Amino acid sequence: MTSSDAPEQGPDADATGAGPNLRGNAREPVPPEDKTEAGADLDASLTRGRTLERRFERRLLQVVAVSISLVALIYILDVPTYFDIIFYREQFFGLIYGLVFVGAFIMFPAAKRAAQTKIPIYDYVLALAGLTAGGYLFVAWPQIVIMPGIATPPKVILGGITVVLILEMTRRIFGWPLVILAGLFILYAKFNYLLPGMLGGRGTSWPRLFTFTYVDSNSILGIIAVVVFGMVFAFILFGRTLFATGGAEFFTDLSLALMGKRRGGPAKVAVIASSLFGTLSGSASSNVVITGSITIPMMKQSGYRPHVAAAVESVASSGGGLMPPIMGATAFLMAEFLSVPYRDVVVAALLPAVLYYVSLFLQVDLEAAKTGLRGLAAKAALPPLGSVLLRGWVFILPLAVLIYCLFIVFISPAKSALIAMAALIVVSAFSARTRLTPRRFLATLEDTGRLIVEIGVIGAVAGVIVGIVGLTSLGLVFSQFLLAVSGGDLYLLLILTAVSSIILGMSMPVTASYVILAVLAVPALVEAGVSAMAAHLFIFYFAILSFITPPVCVAVYIASTIAGSKPMETAMQAMRLGMVAYIVPFIFVTNEALLMKGGLGAVALAFSSSVLGFGALAVAMQGYLIGKVGPIERTLLAVAGVLALLNMTVLKYAGMAIILLALVWLWRFAKRPASDVAV
Repeated sequence: MTSSDAPEQGPDADATGAGPNLRGNAREPVPPEDKTEAGADLDASLTRGRTLERRFERRLLQVVAVSISLVALIYILDVPTYFDIIFYREQFFGLIYGLVFVGAFIMFPAAKRAAQTKIPIYDYVLALAGLTAGGYLFVAWPQIVIMPGIATPPKVILGGITVVLILEMTRRIFGWPLVILAGLFILYAKFNYLLPGMLGGRGTSWPRLFTFTYVDSNSILGIIAVVVFGMVFAFILFGRTLFATGGAEFFTDLSLALMGKRRGGPAKVAVIASSLFGTLSGSASSNVVITGSITIPMMKQSGYRPHVAAAVESVASSGGGLMPPIMGATAFLMAEFLSVPYRDVVVAALLPAVLYYVSLFLQVDLEAAKTGLRGLAAKAALPPLGSVLLRGWVFILPLAVLIYCLFIVFISPAKSALIAMAALIVVSAFSARTRLTPRRFLATLEDTGRLIVEIGVIGAVAGVIVGIVGLTSLGLVFSQFLLAVSGGDLYLLLILTAVSSIILGMSMPVTASYVILAVLAVPALVEAGVSAMAAHLFIFYFAILSFITPPVCVAVYIASTIAGSKPMETAMQAMRLGMVAYIVPFIFVTNEALLMKGGLGAVALAFSSSVLGFGALAVAMQGYLIGKVGPIERTLLAVAGVLALLNMTVLKYAGMAIILLALVWLWRFAKRPASDVAV
């Protein structure tokens, strides 16, 4: 789970090295200090802020980042209750927001030409203003809560300052598009009385608007703050602790051990490693940088064309946010919006995510078979699976604890993550190479706090938008507008929503685009007959797909930079590899068995027919199975694949039967070229 999903260019390809032997032929273990840096600075290549030279300023940033983590920990563990002290959660949020404001103005300069190595005086002033605004909530909330809606001068002034600071931080970190969008919502709340028809309203005065944004539990202190400073923080801390103790090396070695010797092994390593990393980070961009800097050079060296290697990595990395059990920050928000346990979101998202990676894996394998690509040449350098698992019990056990807490004993997600982290700290202490020393733990807290700065800014601006939507009833108005434009046709409504999700996702982080559409578009889908769970997952999928969809496709640009390929050529290949993600949301909207709804038979039929359907489409697009597939067979498989995906029983069974017969025919009569080890 990272913050920004729109980083600048990734590392240069030449800086990464190449080849399958990642750590030398002897497979020497990584020294503890090296692993600490890798774990604590996994997103170093994504850093877009200042590189502070003054010791005082570096120390100040460290204190702020660590303080954010400590306050969030105290909030999650509800420490004041153990001392019979009454603390409102809004007091915690105010203090964290104040620290987030300070961290943002320290970390991110006002412009590219602004001071990049020191903090100018105006940023100290802005940081102090932010700390004052947050500190007032922390100190005065027991009095504020008595009359929260009364627009007193301190609330109006500090509320106005807070809105301005949020917009400025958003501009610095995420650029103008999100600022403009948030500004339009603010202006709508103030001036909607000037608009005709259904968009018109009574308007809101500036004092009331600033007060509402600042202190109302439906705005920046509401549901998004609960998720960001609770569940999201806890899982980021767990993920950072996992990497700080050597989890990154374990995931990479596990992927190499499983798939390194198979045909197209490097691409399959990319698929598995990216799914493992992505479910922890939730960010396509950081996932590409972290895993792609290793897997893309490996793929190129083994024979993959640069644009194919980049496409495989960008699609695999983008899917990480869809893969349970963690899925990134957005999944936690989804659970809150739906008012369901987080485990329900995970269960519903499981089969579509499996389909995503099964289809990608199959296409990667067919591409390798078609072009004659073999496994990694230096097989002796690959780690044995047994030894990897033996060393990796330190990381497997905490993940098992996490799953047990979430799905067996139903502990809250935030506390489940902290329990898993505690288990990791305990078991990692048995080995010097994994032990989390106090210095490493401090670095982990700092790294987590830095990430919360960016995520906190996303949460703040999203809270402003969500609050205004509720204040003005804009969500209802927009839903009626979508229904009117679609004429009540469900598929046209789904297409409009999908396009909106992709467009919003191109200009802002997934979390922000999801939140906006959750309050604007989801009500229209629900009114049209779509279940709430399916509607939320639908917009989530297409927000993520913006990272591989032209013209912006941030993940593709980063992967192309590493691979040295043409971005648009890579994007076209990525869209083809990621076809499942474009199709499967339409399937689970009309057939909720794919979301684990209904009996076991219905779920099994939905999943098996989808596997067959997407498999047939993959073979049709690649033109290869056991051998080359002719145009007639490809056409037949494509048609049968579409039939198998339809939610019509007769056509579904017909499509499945045709696919099975075609596969038997091809298996029996296709010309088999010499090939390396298969899947």
